[in-house]
Amino acid sequence: MQKSQLLLAALAIAFAPALVHAATLPAVPMQGGMVMPMVSYHADDGRIHVMMPPEIPQLTPLLVSNPGDNFDPADPWFDALDPSREGRSFSRRYGFVMDTVTDPLPAGTQIWIRKLSGSPELSAYRYSNSEPKAFEPIFSTDGVTNALFWNTVMFHPTFTVPPGTNTYTATFESYLVNTTTGLKVLNSSSGSFVFTWTNVPDGRPALAIGQRIVVFWPATSATNWLLEGTATLPNGTWTLVTNASMTLESQSAVVLDPGETRKFFRMKLAQ
Repeated sequence: MQKSQLLLAALAIAFAPALVHAATLPAVPMQGGMVMPMVSYHADDGRIHVMMPPEIPQLTPLLVSNPGDNFDPADPWFDALDPSREGRSFSRRYGFVMDTVTDPLPAGTQIWIRKLSGSPELSAYRYSNSEPKAFEPIFSTDGVTNALFWNTVMFHPTFTVPPGTNTYTATFESYLVNTTTGLKVLNSSSGSFVFTWTNVPDGRPALAIGQRIVVFWPATSATNWLLEGTATLPNGTWTLVTNASMTLESQSAVVLDPGETRKFFRMKLAQ
């Protein structure tokens, strides 16, 4: 091989486009940097305090964040998040962390977090990528309780919604619970704080189901007839149905709008 041929071959290899291979993801991406509400206890007022960050995370489907990738069907989040299944938008960016500037909790108390309200389509899951992997509904998802005990170790729930363009919110409070009685410690609540997300569509065409009235007649034996309709009998006024006819289930047919007021139809010989 001549030097010029060797040079061309080397250049072809060097500048060949990289092949993109789809990957099976072993974990649920966070979908961006952490957005951490800072939780603390203040002994001077006996309350939990929550400082919210200014960022607003985006719920993103895998089709947008990782085109071509998928999840392992054996993983517990596969049905909710994989594009071949529900393909929901998701984010793990919001998390809970204990502020370093906090007083020790009173003896015999725990911190609990409760979801007070939220967008109906929003679901939340306690996520773990460690074996055994977990994707457990929390905060009212799938009918479970809206409150949970927090051991003050940082954790990032997975929040999910159908892909789209809506904005979603969830309102929470944090408070102390007496471990002896199991009751909320009076006046210990942080008050409400709100998580907010934007969302993006995944590019799939939107489907719609509508109700229509379909009038059929034989396709071969009625080629010189016109369709007429009236709202009442016997003295109603017959008017021509001008909707274009089509072939449907091997018959001629006219599809009428849901608001169609004519209830009776007949065929009239064309003049």
